[in-house]
Amino acid sequence: MGLSVAETSSSSSSSSSSSSPMMIPDLLRQSGSVAIIDGGLTTELERHGADLNDPLWSAKCLLTSPHLIRRVHLDYLEAGADIIITASYQATIQGFEAKGFSQEESEAMLKRCVEIAREARDIYYENCRELSNDSADDGRVLKHRSILVAASVGSYGAYLADGSEYRKVEILLINLKYLFLAVSICSGDYGNAMDLEFLKDFHRRRVQILADAGADLIAFETVPNKLEAQAYARLLEEEDIKIPAWFSFNSKDGVHVVSGDSLLECAAIAEACKKVVAVGINCTPPRFIHDLILTVKKGTTKPILIYPNSGESYDADKKEWVQNTGVSDDDFVSCVNTWCDVGASLVGGCCRTTPNTIRAIYKTLSNRSAAPSLK
Repeated sequence: MGLSVAETSSSSSSSSSSSSPMMIPDLLRQSGSVAIIDGGLTTELERHGADLNDPLWSAKCLLTSPHLIRRVHLDYLEAGADIIITASYQATIQGFEAKGFSQEESEAMLKRCVEIAREARDIYYENCRELSNDSADDGRVLKHRSILVAASVGSYGAYLADGSEYRKVEILLINLKYLFLAVSICSGDYGNAMDLEFLKDFHRRRVQILADAGADLIAFETVPNKLEAQAYARLLEEEDIKIPAWFSFNSKDGVHVVSGDSLLECAAIAEACKKVVAVGINCTPPRFIHDLILTVKKGTTKPILIYPNSGESYDADKKEWVQNTGVSDDDFVSCVNTWCDVGASLVGGCCRTTPNTIRAIYKTLSNRSAAPSLK
């Protein structure tokens, strides 16, 4: 049964982690040079019966069915993921307040995103203690290892809940604190009315709460433009956020980020920020990933992460995926070795990928590490 908002406020965050906070390089050493990120959250929640037709998207489950979020996190851990990403991509204080919640309740729900992921990790470790083998008879991967919880932070465009971090859309905004004046947001380009200070103010409290809630790192995901990357970098340093972060951009053409900004320049922003420990690409069709890795490599010396979507097209007006426009799990996973060969150190999936996708990546990487070296 789901927790009520009142219960989220009183829910304890004292669940002890079975792994101390680690930097990405530590995780890579443990995993044999390539670590595994989990897969799509929202479509898995829907598969388990969640109705997410709401501006809060996956964060709606915090109100209605947090047990489903925990279940999906656990599914990914049992598929072999080393990093699970919280259900906070579209969870913002402003979004919760627009639904009628107080600031205190909104902040409690943000914390709850991290708590649920930590609970899933604790359950996974308990299952590992009960079974000494690496895999259960049912195919679950039960291997005691360090697992990181990444607190997801979606872009300002994600908060608008209209797909504007992905596409061209006309939005009405009126500018008074969080009421805005009419602005055209074109494929992640927030227009001249948007500035660095606004974006920093918009994200500030959410980042502070997530960083203090017990996550191991902050995952700034689907970053659509250079301006928002600059806001994140400044925020991390000005607020002296105590946990590391990664920046993950998305692309629709395999060359630029969705706003049309240079991916190389975006990667350079991440490179210059000491708080950022990895940089890469998410929610981008697999066919673009190879060339995007090569571009990111030119702008950073940090580990490169990639978690593409299935390649399916999303209809932002109908709020649904266009069927038969993506690639199969076999085709997706067949690219993993190539992505690692050209520089990817963290590999997973985004929208429309599943625990089966992650399990296949785990098997592929296990075979890769077991293969004899040609050197």
